Amino acid sequence: MMNYPDGDPEGPGDPDAPGVPEGPGAHGDPEPPDSDPAITARALTTVRGGRTVLRGLDLTVPAGRVTGLLGPSGCGKTTLMRTIVGTQAQVTGTLTVLGRPAGHPSLRPRIGYVTQAPSVYDDLTVRQNLGYFAAVLLPGRAHRPARATAVDGALTDVDLRDHADALAGRLSGGQRSRVSLAVALLGSPDLLVLDEPTVGLDPVLRRDLWDLFHRLAADRGTTLLVSSHVMDEAERCHRLLLMREGEILAEGSPDDLRRRSGTPTVEEAFLHLVDTAAARAAHEEPGP
Repeated sequence: MMNYPDGDPEGPGDPDAPGVPEGPGAHGDPEPPDSDPAITARALTTVRGGRTVLRGLDLTVPAGRVTGLLGPSGCGKTTLMRTIVGTQAQVTGTLTVLGRPAGHPSLRPRIGYVTQAPSVYDDLTVRQNLGYFAAVLLPGRAHRPARATAVDGALTDVDLRDHADALAGRLSGGQRSRVSLAVALLGSPDLLVLDEPTVGLDPVLRRDLWDLFHRLAADRGTTLLVSSHVMDEAERCHRLLLMREGEILAEGSPDDLRRRSGTPTVEEAFLHLVDTAAARAAHEEPGP
C-alpha cells in the first residue's frame, strides 16, 4: 500500500488541485523554473512475488516533456510504470502523479498507458476498437459526437486512417502497436506512459513515432514517459532516467549525462555509471 504524505490512502481531498502546466516544446530546452513536475517519487519501493524490484527510488519527471526510462530488460522499468499508473500492489514510499497520489481515481482519465503487448481486440476493426474504448471514456448518447471526433483524431495522430476498417488481427505488429497508442490518445491525456513502444518496429516507423511524441509534448503540453532498452533512443528525449537493477543510476538531459560522465554517448555514460556503482559497492562491502 502506498504511504501518502498526508496519511490518506485515497489521496488529498482538494478537487481543484491544478493540472499539468503546459511545457515547452523545443527539444533540449531547459524546463521552466515555475513548472511543477508531472511525477515525483521519494523512497519508492515495490515488491513483486516476494522480490524487491524497485529499491527506494527518488526521481522526478518534468511536465510537458519527453522523458526516457532507459535500462536493460529486467531492471524494473515495467514495474515502475505500473506503479506510476496505479496498477501495482505492494508499494511503499511516496509517489505523486499530476498533483495526486498514484492510483487516485481522478487520474484515470488523465493518464494513457500503453503496455508492451498491444491491447486490442483482434476480431474488431481498428475503428471499432477505438469506438469501444471511446464509449468507455465517454459513455451515453449525448457524447456520441465527441466520441466520433476523438476516434477520428486518434486515427490521424497514429496515421491509421487508411486501415480504419481493417480487422486488428490482420494488421502487422507495428500497426497493432499504433492501435494501442491510438486508444491511449483517445482522452487527450495529460500523461502518456509508454512501455517500450518501438520494440520490433522498422526505422521509419520508429522515427515517425518519436516525431509524434515530440509533437504531443510541443503542441499539447503532454508529458511522456517512454521506456526503452535501446540506448540510441536516449538522444531523442528531453530528459533521461537511467535505471539498473531496480535503482536509478542518474537522471538529467542527454547532454548533462554525457558531460558529467566525460563520455561522448549516452550508452557510454550508462556503462560508466554501471562500472562506478559496481566499484563503489565492492569498496563498501565489509571485510571477512
